Amino acid sequence: MAPPIDSIDSTDSADSTERTQRGIQSVEVGGRVLRALADARRPMSLADLAAAAQLAPAQAHTYLVSLTRLGLIKRDHIDGYYEPGPLALRLGMLHLDHDPAYRAAVPRVQALAARIGFSVAISLPTPQGPTIVHYAHAGTPLHVNLHVGTVMALAATATGRTYCAFQPPGHWQDIWARQHPQGADLPGFLHQLEDIRARGMERSIDSPSPAVSSLAVPLRDGDGALRLVLTVIGSTGGIDVDWTGPVAAALRDAAEDIASAIAANIDKAPA
Repeated sequence: MAPPIDSIDSTDSADSTERTQRGIQSVEVGGRVLRALADARRPMSLADLAAAAQLAPAQAHTYLVSLTRLGLIKRDHIDGYYEPGPLALRLGMLHLDHDPAYRAAVPRVQALAARIGFSVAISLPTPQGPTIVHYAHAGTPLHVNLHVGTVMALAATATGRTYCAFQPPGHWQDIWARQHPQGADLPGFLHQLEDIRARGMERSIDSPSPAVSSLAVPLRDGDGALRLVLTVIGSTGGIDVDWTGPVAAALRDAAEDIASAIAANIDKAPA
C-alpha cells in the first residue's frame, strides 16, 4: 500500500536518524502564489502574480480559483486584480492577537473611549495602507462606514496622514500612486507630513465625511518604528480637536501608556 501523502519519509543511515516529512506539492505551489502576493505588498494582476510565483498564467489561474474559494485570496470585480481574502485577514487577526503592541493597546483604547465618550480606532500599518483592526464604539453613532478591515485613505484622513508621516516614503508611495492616478501635489503632501511629525499628532475636520472630525497619534516602539495609529472620532461640534484640548491630551496619554507597556513587555488591562 502506498504511504499517505503527508507521511514521514525516513532515511536509513547508521549515523543519522533524521526524518524528513513529506508534504503536498500542490499546497506548496499555492503557498508560492500567496507568498508572491504578500511580497508584492499590493493587489496584483493574474499575469504579474503568475510571473512572481514562477508559474504559467493558466496554471496560476487554477490555483487562484481554489485560493479564492477558500477565501485566502479575493478578486476585485472592477479591475480584476487579486488581493488578500477574508480568511487571510482572519488568520492575520489571529496572528495580531499575539502582537504585544495590539494586546497592550486594545484594553487601554477601550478604557479611553469609555472615559472621553468618543469612538477610538486602532489601525495597523499594512502594505494596503492603515487598516482598522479594532474599533471601540462610544458616544453618539456616527454616519461613517468604519469597521475592522477598513483601509483608510492616505491623504484624506488623519489616520492616513499619520501613517505616512511616521514611515519612510518607500512604504507608502505605491499606495499614493494608486490612490492618485491623475497625479497630486506630492511635494506639498511631504511638507504637510513634516508638520505632523513636529506636532506628533494630526486631525481632520469635516473630512473626509461631513460633520465628522478626528484626532490621530502614532504609536511607535523603542526603535521609532510605527506599530499602530490611534484615532479618536466624533461628530464635529461635539468633539474638541484642539491640539491642546482635553481629548488630545487624553489621546496622547493613552499612547504613552501603551508605549510604556510595550517597553515593559506587559499587556494587562488598565485599572
